[in-house]
Amino acid sequence: MEERYLELIKLINEADYNYHTLDKPTITDQEYDSLLRELYNIEEAHPELVRSDSPSHRAGGQVLDEFKKITHAIPMLSLSNVFNEEEIRLFDERIRKEGIDPKYVAELKIDGLSVSLNYKNGKLFSAATRGDGVVGEDITNNVKTIKTVPLTINKPIDIEVRGEIYISKKRLEEINADRRKKGLEEYQNCRNLAAGSIRQLDSSVAASRKLDCWIYHLPNPQDYGIKTHFEALMFMKELGFKVNPNNKIVNNIEELLDYIKDKQEKRDNLPYDIDGIVIKLNNLSEQKIMGFTAKYPKWATAYKFPAKEVYTKLEDIIFTVGRTGQITPNAVLSPVLVQGSTVRRATLHNEDYVKEKDLKIGDIVSIRKAGDVIPEVVEAITERRDGTEKEFHMIDKCPICGTKLVKKEGQVDYFCTNEKCDKRNIESLIHFVDRHAMNISGLGERIIEDFYNMGFIKNITDIYQLKKHAEDLVELEGFGNKSVNNLLGAIEESKNNSLEKLIFALGIEQVGEKTAKVLARRFETMDNFMNTSVDILTNIQDIGEIIATSIVDYFSKEENQKLISDLKELGLNMNYLGEKIEEKEEFANKTFVITGTLTNYTRDEMKSIIENFGGHTSESVSKKTDVVIVGDNPGSKYDKAQKLGITIWDDDYVNQIMEEYK
Repeated sequence: MEERYLELIKLINEADYNYHTLDKPTITDQEYDSLLRELYNIEEAHPELVRSDSPSHRAGGQVLDEFKKITHAIPMLSLSNVFNEEEIRLFDERIRKEGIDPKYVAELKIDGLSVSLNYKNGKLFSAATRGDGVVGEDITNNVKTIKTVPLTINKPIDIEVRGEIYISKKRLEEINADRRKKGLEEYQNCRNLAAGSIRQLDSSVAASRKLDCWIYHLPNPQDYGIKTHFEALMFMKELGFKVNPNNKIVNNIEELLDYIKDKQEKRDNLPYDIDGIVIKLNNLSEQKIMGFTAKYPKWATAYKFPAKEVYTKLEDIIFTVGRTGQITPNAVLSPVLVQGSTVRRATLHNEDYVKEKDLKIGDIVSIRKAGDVIPEVVEAITERRDGTEKEFHMIDKCPICGTKLVKKEGQVDYFCTNEKCDKRNIESLIHFVDRHAMNISGLGERIIEDFYNMGFIKNITDIYQLKKHAEDLVELEGFGNKSVNNLLGAIEESKNNSLEKLIFALGIEQVGEKTAKVLARRFETMDNFMNTSVDILTNIQDIGEIIATSIVDYFSKEENQKLISDLKELGLNMNYLGEKIEEKEEFANKTFVITGTLTNYTRDEMKSIIENFGGHTSESVSKKTDVVIVGDNPGSKYDKAQKLGITIWDDDYVNQIMEEYK
């Protein structure tokens, strides 16, 4: 434990020096926060290990000698951080334990550089960085170039205010566009550019960057007869300071969580970067009751948005076998929190994908969630390599049955061709019972594997004959009469599913959930579908020759024909039970994208309506998109639709059309 503690101190001190002194961060905020939290946890559990030079005893980094130093009359403390709803509620509970019924001020956490502004008799006297919280750097000349910082305020008083210097997204892009033309390296983000600009020795450089500044804190509000933090914000606004309009008083924790959710959804549409929400007790007398720790105030905290892209270590690359025999390399990652959930695995798709990204085992890699859902490896951070990394090598035999792998002509994937490979069979069964397929609750991955190994379920038809083993199942650990009856009931209920569920569940190569629905609507019965041809299939929109050939090949095999016959005998529905297509001129053969929240319809309901009227839906806007339906709080899809000149239907127009169809 002591060895790890000393290592953490070394890592954090190095990161502080690189970030605060050299302006060259070597690790991400997410990595830094993780190291700091681990340090705090060790110190809390083992107070005997706490050293006087621990990073927990200071708020920032060293101060550069090139600038004059300024001592803050009131220390600029940092804020504690919270990372999820549970921790926000714990913060609220700690305040309530002091007998306080709190109202909070919620503010956007601007991603920039903290600044303290001092005025004498209403005129700007000095400006300083946070520094180590006690001593900062004199950046007065550079701050004077920021047009939103008043050189003279509206009252001839002495006052200190604090805020955040930042640069807009638009200005970053303008500067980078100019640097691209000159063949210069681009700036990575707004925060680094703002920090580097404000600490230029030549103030003309800072002036050229067109920096901006929000003011958010008055260190001594009681000196001006102020009783709440929000009053302090309004007071500073009256003096002529730029105060963020998104600040809001929230009356309880639920309102606070709603505010956080709303701002998190809208952050990409803001003209500047934010990385979280600052939460402060509004009443100053209640702030006094809560007091301070050595490092931060107890009456405030900062909720940090889940990182969209984080760094972690690629520990290993392992291979899995899918239901079609496809071999997929998968990243084994050091566990890391990405947008609210811990990620330990990510698909690497195929050999070409790994090679294109030049991934090596042992690399530090960046991770994000594609579509905010599926973890993916973005890239290897090659500058973090130390020579211990190992090259990736594609396997040539199935990791389960040892069969030599085959790479199909024109495809990038390798396949195990052994149709009796246990892993292939298990994956096929897992797919069949999935909620998007036959939706048999109670048959999860682990149970399918157990039942397969026990011999209860070896193929799809065995699922519908599982009741033969009911007495044996009751004896299994974790099961009982009620569990078994529920499971058998779910299996029986699945027989009534509409045809598209069964088509998708069969696992026909290239036939996904959406395609299965298109096919079920078109053919209406399993017999019609089984007896189709490539020519007929390719005349259906979105069905190409590859999908058509895969379907015809599937039903040409005797074992698959027998499977359908057996499922009929077992009582499974073979007909499409959904709404028939009733083509409407406004929808027929058009591709729609939905963004934002509609008043009268959920997104799934709207998709169903579009499909029932002969239209198609897509998740992304492109030149092939015919209409974008826009509700409240639309995202970037709306902006892209405008740029491409695509037809836009607003909420009112959608309601008008639907009213006409009633």
